[in-house]
Amino acid sequence: MTGKYEFIDMQATGMDAVATAFANQVAYCLNAGAPVTARVCAAVAQLLERGERGPLLDRIRGWKGAPLADALPLRVAGALHGLHLSGRAPALAALYAGVQDIDDAAIIAGVIAAHDADLQPWLDGPPQTNEAGRSANFVAAMLWLAEQGLPPRFQCLEIGSSGGINLMLARYHYALGGVNVGPEPGAMRIAPEWQGAPPPARAIEIASTRGCDVAPVDLTDPAQALRLKAFVWPEMTERFQRLEAAIDAARAAPPDLVKMNAADFVEAELARPQAAGTTRVLMHSIVWQYVPGDQQERVTAAMEAAGARASADKALAWIALEANREIHLHELVVRYWPGDGAARMLARAHPHGTSIDWRG
Repeated sequence: MTGKYEFIDMQATGMDAVATAFANQVAYCLNAGAPVTARVCAAVAQLLERGERGPLLDRIRGWKGAPLADALPLRVAGALHGLHLSGRAPALAALYAGVQDIDDAAIIAGVIAAHDADLQPWLDGPPQTNEAGRSANFVAAMLWLAEQGLPPRFQCLEIGSSGGINLMLARYHYALGGVNVGPEPGAMRIAPEWQGAPPPARAIEIASTRGCDVAPVDLTDPAQALRLKAFVWPEMTERFQRLEAAIDAARAAPPDLVKMNAADFVEAELARPQAAGTTRVLMHSIVWQYVPGDQQERVTAAMEAAGARASADKALAWIALEANREIHLHELVVRYWPGDGAARMLARAHPHGTSIDWRG
């Protein structure tokens, strides 16, 4: 296994694009401290390269879409991890335990052959990577927005909410470079490794939260919660703990989450009256790449039109934590109105909430 990326068009298709997508996922996992997930992806890539056949492998090899944009390797990795978590594939135990000197490809091949039909549905949709640690980025951005003079009462709208874990951000406690925000102790404590100056120490309030997803996850349903757990890399034990805490929080009071696509949701929410003395904020994390291009255009147009109508007493902001595909890093970017609406990069951050390199 290597940790070298290949830079290709995100929309590239074909077998070469499939091979590159898996190679890039291996490199990304190795660089992100996820060696087990890297081994799983490398083993599948090996099976594809040597021509192993079967319904699942043939479907991966002949993927009709763009494998990198569709996060195909993560769909496959999630499928295998979900099977492992269910306890129905004991052959995977040694691999997920990090045992060395075993034949990863042979193990994966045997499991795929035995569970092909169980694994197939996992390829039908994108990964669900709902992660509470990303809320730290949203909160840090809100502190910064309050420092710019926007009303510090935030009405939060989220697209791609998955199970709504980040919609419950007002219930968590944050330790952000020496600045503490939120209830103590809160449903969970989120303390990313902080680099750079601390964010502004401002008093903010989350007035409301509402989100959408094309396939919302019910955190209180064990089967749906298992799907979320399957997309958590097994090395990330703290993420499992946060997920369990979020499930408990959802049982106490479910997040406000609707089934709707991003463009329809944003247009509908922006058409609602806005309370005076608030900042309405659109937020999303590691989801933009999954939003179809026409919907991206509609969301952008709706936000810019609403921005033109924004006032000092009814402000608008857009907070995004998304991948910069040119440098393979994730950036926290903010736009706000009234003002010029220009994109400002506040931080580079780990996609799973581990660290924030603050530039604000």
